[in-house]
Amino acid sequence: MGDYWTTDRTANHGTTGSARALTAGLLMAGWVALLWVLEGIDQATGNALDAYGISPRETAELRDVVPAAFLHSGWEHVASNSVPLLVLGFIAALAGLRRFAAVVLTIIVASGLGVWLTAPSNTVTLGASGVVFGLLGYLLVRGFVDRRPWDVLIGIGVAVVYGSLLWGILPTDSGISWQGHLFGLLGGVAAAFFFRRPHRAPDNLVTV
Repeated sequence: MGDYWTTDRTANHGTTGSARALTAGLLMAGWVALLWVLEGIDQATGNALDAYGISPRETAELRDVVPAAFLHSGWEHVASNSVPLLVLGFIAALAGLRRFAAVVLTIIVASGLGVWLTAPSNTVTLGASGVVFGLLGYLLVRGFVDRRPWDVLIGIGVAVVYGSLLWGILPTDSGISWQGHLFGLLGGVAAAFFFRRPHRAPDNLVTV
């Protein structure tokens, strides 16, 4: 008679899931609140924070790639990004904060560098929409990359609700940075591959 080994992680699954949901919710609520606070400061200082937007192909502007993703050009602008960022960020953060942080940083850098390289001269680009498009791209492909059916279903649901945003990667409005949208989307897709989850045996694996 051989030895046997078994794992069963179902006992703590509900508790862990609830804790992750709470953490993800608090994180995204805090992030969105920060965007509104920063816009309030910007308005109160005569749009002084707009100086941290990205002006293309100026070497000194590379330092603004990250802060530009947290700034906006008015209340309407920040309002338009708040709900999709909250929803998509919450869904993505449920998988773990370290992975989420790596994904978001990849998106911000990809979107910002894309803007810096390709945006028209004499423009200033800022806003969280690059992150929104990046998270959209990430969630759309994550399930296929990780080969997780549940995440595939989540991606399909995201596509149904937010798929129309993809029109934003087309150059249809000179006042909207389609470059930030496009490169954010590409950054999100790339992040799904960069930070794919390793495949493992099922949690209820039993060997004899």
